[in-house]
Amino acid sequence: METNTLFPLSSNVVNMSSASQPALRWRFLLRALNRRNYRLFFSGQSLSLIGTWMTRIATSWLIYRLTGSAWMLGVIGFLGQVPTFLMGPFAGVWVDRWSRHRTLVWTQVLSMAQSFALAALAFSGHIAVWHVAVLSVMQGIINAFDTPARQAFLIEMVEDRDILSNAIALNSTMVNIARLLGPSIGGLIIAGFGEAWCFTIDGISYCAVIASLLLMKVAASSPRHREEENLWRELKEGFGYVSTSVPIRAILLLLAIVSLVGMPYSVLLPIFARQVFHGGAHTLGLLMGATGVGALIAALTMAARRSILGLGKRIGLAATLFGGGILAFALSRNLALSVAMLLVTGFAMMQNMASSNTILQTISEPSMRGRVMSYYTMAFMGMTPFGSLFGGAIAARFGAPRALAISGVICMAAAGIYFFYLPSIRRALRPIYQELGILPQITQAIDAAATLASDSTPQ
Repeated sequence: METNTLFPLSSNVVNMSSASQPALRWRFLLRALNRRNYRLFFSGQSLSLIGTWMTRIATSWLIYRLTGSAWMLGVIGFLGQVPTFLMGPFAGVWVDRWSRHRTLVWTQVLSMAQSFALAALAFSGHIAVWHVAVLSVMQGIINAFDTPARQAFLIEMVEDRDILSNAIALNSTMVNIARLLGPSIGGLIIAGFGEAWCFTIDGISYCAVIASLLLMKVAASSPRHREEENLWRELKEGFGYVSTSVPIRAILLLLAIVSLVGMPYSVLLPIFARQVFHGGAHTLGLLMGATGVGALIAALTMAARRSILGLGKRIGLAATLFGGGILAFALSRNLALSVAMLLVTGFAMMQNMASSNTILQTISEPSMRGRVMSYYTMAFMGMTPFGSLFGGAIAARFGAPRALAISGVICMAAAGIYFFYLPSIRRALRPIYQELGILPQITQAIDAAATLASDSTPQ
């Protein structure tokens, strides 16, 4: 009997008893956890991210409680994320020069200090909007270095390009389980004890990820600092690499547009919770939790994928579905339907983000990966603050539902343009996939299947 050489695990499943098949499927789904460093990171980060999402919902609710202003929600969202856009290219050079592991340790320590500062101010009873604004800027600066370092460090943790897509998907799964649990827990804590306890729990949760990073065994060659290199030359080199690559440029542009006009929907959710559905913190937690459920389902489907092939098309489909979900949510006045639409929206955004991340990290040169991921961070997170500011202004003038409806239409239009250029993107990816050994394997598998079929055809 011939076996599938491309996916040996799946062929073994066919030969095993039906009782053992579920266990093998789970082993395949969680294969990145076989790497010790990634297993440590996954366990520590899982706890920390729940605290992070508790802080996000607590911050939004605090600002809206203090001001009652959609505009201020947009301003705080802008201040917290604009450093990622402004400092992204410089952070990418840093990540390519220095130890990504050491960078992550410091960003987590500084994030813990920021959360405890928020908690102290909230407990004092004298917290003001400007306090939150300053600390949001500080967290934004930290994230500008943390996010590209985290993304680029993934492949060092798994030590195998073939497992990279699974690690990215599991990372997304972890984020979205936290997105599901964090707002729900945060809503209960806000209702029962106040925002300060959310900030406190978040600060404590950073201890887990810091401990996991310190327990890792990282190669001594991790530092990448080169004295002879010039900062501006490296910045120019990174921009040239990103802008001249057809697939990288197209993926980043679509992600940037979707993030600019689509992602600010989350900033406006407190308005929908209170004004449209006449609820409180529990309703806000339900809306944010629905987004997390959809994103979690998307991440699990990505973790089960065996090949990178087909992700280029999925990026466009996900952007279309994301825009449609936002539009339907904006038009809905029924809480159950709105929750369902947010589930669709979360699913589509995670598919778009994880597919983009996987392709970018797979095709990037190792020496450029930090800079490429800094531009990915700028596109995904750096554009969001401008969208938050714009979305808050439009919502204040015309209402949140109309602002989101416009956003959904623009996202679908951007996806249509991406599909127009998809043939060119595929032509550019083909030689890269061949060089990496992805396409030849697929071709061999197809040829083997065709030969087997022809041999078994009656003469």
